[in-house]
Amino acid sequence: MGHAALRPACCRQDVSGKKPAAMPKRPLACGVAVSLLGLGTVKFGRNSGVKYPRPFALPSDGQIADLLATAKRLGIDLLDTAPAYGRSEQRIGEAVAGDRRYWVLATKVGEEFTAGVSRYDFSADHVLRSVERSLRRLRTDVLDVVSVHSDGRAVAAIETAGAFAVLRRLQREGVVRCVGYSGKRLDDGRAALRLADVVMCAVNAGDGSQTPLVAEAAAAGVGVLVKKPMASGARADPAGLGAIVRQPGVGAVVTGTLRRDHLQANAAAVLGSGGDATA
Repeated sequence: MGHAALRPACCRQDVSGKKPAAMPKRPLACGVAVSLLGLGTVKFGRNSGVKYPRPFALPSDGQIADLLATAKRLGIDLLDTAPAYGRSEQRIGEAVAGDRRYWVLATKVGEEFTAGVSRYDFSADHVLRSVERSLRRLRTDVLDVVSVHSDGRAVAAIETAGAFAVLRRLQREGVVRCVGYSGKRLDDGRAALRLADVVMCAVNAGDGSQTPLVAEAAAAGVGVLVKKPMASGARADPAGLGAIVRQPGVGAVVTGTLRRDHLQANAAAVLGSGGDATA
């Protein structure tokens, strides 16, 4: 497997020649810095077995290119994906080819979604094959963040299966920059703090059960990405995004959308939050 080191996020250049908007960036972990707002991409590749309140059609290649161009103009550089998001990884790889250095690519391991059903495999062999496949799909030699995509089983069981050990080995080899954990419950996130560089936790106005993890992760030197800040589309008002990014310890908040106006509104909510920490 070939490896090519990427320049730190703070030194990346916008090869289009256009200066992005002044979206603040924060250090996340392992020398990786991210824009305060990240773009979730499950809708790029999967519209079945999802929990969004309304059905949606998968976007065309042109729509994805347009949305990513808008994200870049806004200064957003974090793209969150996963093998379980259908063709999301592949479509991102096609869309950012030739402009890889600008983007921070975060993907996952452990969950596969086939024939309308999720299955989970945290074995060392599966995790290794999953990372190799993500590298091919995303057309890159380095993945900025790779998170264990938990199904809610005990973190110790995932560790015993070999997932974290393989990710750490790949990190030493330069293939993975940050090892992450994306969980479902507060206690699981706490258990992962000794194993991960980054944790993903759900925080929104309707569910603050994982909010304590943000401060605890910061105290442990672990980066935090907040997922589902709008409760998978159940909450339409982006105003709450500002309150989330103001929490000490939050590296970025990740929202998913296929609409430019929604992305612009989310960015405005974050930019209006007063967050000014930079890489």
